[in-house]
Amino acid sequence: MKAVIIEDESLIARELKFKISEVAEDVTIAEVLPSLKTSFKWFMENAEPDLIFADIQLSDGVSFEIFDRFSLSCPVIFTTAYDEYAIRAFKVNGIDYLLKPVDQDELIKAIDKARTIINSRSPYPNDVNALLKMIARPQEAIPAYKEKFVVKVRNSWLPVLTRDIACFYRENLNYLITFSGEKYILDFTTLDEIEEMLDPRHYYRANRQSIIHIDAIQSIKPQENQKLVVHLKAPLKMEQDISREKAPSFKKWFDR
Repeated sequence: MKAVIIEDESLIARELKFKISEVAEDVTIAEVLPSLKTSFKWFMENAEPDLIFADIQLSDGVSFEIFDRFSLSCPVIFTTAYDEYAIRAFKVNGIDYLLKPVDQDELIKAIDKARTIINSRSPYPNDVNALLKMIARPQEAIPAYKEKFVVKVRNSWLPVLTRDIACFYRENLNYLITFSGEKYILDFTTLDEIEEMLDPRHYYRANRQSIIHIDAIQSIKPQENQKLVVHLKAPLKMEQDISREKAPSFKKWFDR
């Protein structure tokens, strides 16, 4: 299968290309397109590929504009660092949606799904425009995220509004810390469980031990190894490490 990658972060594009080569020998990446401008030019001058991997938010616009301009019938696997509310919408009709950093098992499933569609010559879904419009207008499709967490304080239960929580972290147990510095134990098994309840526009899974609120960030310091160190505001005064692999997606999430 001939495929193209539409991605404006060169590091992410290289890693995605490598992962594809590792899990799908029959997929050949014909081109990596870093912007809308180069994508428009490429699709005008080349035949439609069998498969497209497309980031949603590009440096010069959103990739949906490509599908508005060109009548493309091939499957599309969207990749992005946020807008997690859209996953269910894309898990239908041969369209898939992968969160960055792309998980290898999810990538395999997505390519298998595209391969099935291509081999069966199934038509591109008729409702793709409706799906794209829904993603382009997130206010119409935002699901209900958890509005408060109930914590135990001595012999009482105390509600803590989610918007007041600066950070979640794990240290044997799961904790939350409010913007005012109050710390409470949370009765959840994993941070993964907590992460699913949070609005990804405001909260970011920094690493295995922590989830941070965008407004809790004081500063970000790049390291020589391409990792990032995130400094949280007082009274937290905590540091959180962002891995080299997650650094590009974190930057895009933070600088939006």
